[in-house]
Amino acid sequence: MNKFEKLIQELCPNGIEYKKLGEVATIYRGGNFQKTDYEENGIPCIHYGQIYTQYNLFLNHTISFISDEKAQKQKMARENDIIMAVTSENIDDVCKCVAWLGDTDVAVSGHTAIIHHTINAKYLVYYFHTAMFYKQKVKLAHGTKVIEVTPSKLEDIIIPVPPIAIQKEIVRILDNFTELTAELTAELTAELTARKKQYEYYRNELLTFDTLTPRIRLGDICTVITKGTTPKSYQSSGIAFVKTEAFDGSRIVPEKLSYVDEETHLGFLKRSILQADDILVTIAGATIGKCAMVPANILPANTNQALAIIRLADGNSKKFVMYLLQSNHMKEYMQINIKGSAQPNLNLKQLNDFIIPLPSIEEQKRIVELLERFDTLCNDITKGLPAEIEARQKQYEYYRNKLLTFKRLEV
Repeated sequence: MNKFEKLIQELCPNGIEYKKLGEVATIYRGGNFQKTDYEENGIPCIHYGQIYTQYNLFLNHTISFISDEKAQKQKMARENDIIMAVTSENIDDVCKCVAWLGDTDVAVSGHTAIIHHTINAKYLVYYFHTAMFYKQKVKLAHGTKVIEVTPSKLEDIIIPVPPIAIQKEIVRILDNFTELTAELTAELTAELTARKKQYEYYRNELLTFDTLTPRIRLGDICTVITKGTTPKSYQSSGIAFVKTEAFDGSRIVPEKLSYVDEETHLGFLKRSILQADDILVTIAGATIGKCAMVPANILPANTNQALAIIRLADGNSKKFVMYLLQSNHMKEYMQINIKGSAQPNLNLKQLNDFIIPLPSIEEQKRIVELLERFDTLCNDITKGLPAEIEARQKQYEYYRNKLLTFKRLEV
């Protein structure tokens, strides 16, 4: 019998008491400062957006500050308070939270709930990330484009409240498990990054040609270079609609597709109807230059205005051209053409004018065969690494959920 089991047997053999969060906590909304109020120094502050992007589960110092004058008008969290973001664009992120472990008060922005409680702070944050809490928050969430959970509604959340010794033991176990999981994930992620760099280096070497190799405008070997159109709305099924989010390297993942109705596909979106082996290239935004080839198994399909459609004429290897678009040739071309742009984008004329090396079709096929072979070797490994990372995360979540699931005390 391990220490945790002994504590359960000694302190609560008949089960754990469950309480409403409102019985063990006072919950109130955050303040109203904005990102524009940040100062280089001053009173520490937490903006609700940082809970999603900047912080892990626990923190004792902040990356942002506001002035003393501004802080006097704000809601403050004290040591061990939980700060929860109650507004999000999706159900998974809403109610993401952190425990403030700093020894000074911290100003908290709007779109948050500040939870002042009598529970071990780390224990409570761990519970707020379990499947049990998720099921409860789903019932409280409202909204479509913006998902929100009203702070006062959180008072009805049911939580297990074991003796403090058991709370501390759970925190000790999960802290250790979290650290081990983070270390392993970092190692696997570093290996995955190294494999991708190895592949990119090999691809760029194979696609480096001497001055005797002919050069040609991309537009001269295409029947179509156009871009998609953004529909007014999407639906849960229908005609496949490809966004950049569906790209996984040079592949399109069917599970990540959006959908439109057939009338929109054939009418409003008729100029961007896709064909098998079309090359899609992102021409705007943070993922500019990312590309993928359209597989036949997702057709009929369409795409939006952030993606250019490149349809090659017969006579050249389509995969060879796609590899060129992923290589240093395109990266260098983009650096010249989008330099200094506030909103980076490539227009269709620039794509048409993109000069590419074009060896014989036999050489194109040879290079494609080599790259595909190397791509397969890398993907066999890189498929395994993300799967291993995901498995470790699921293992951690399963273990956390099991630790925080108790026999309920009958009263």
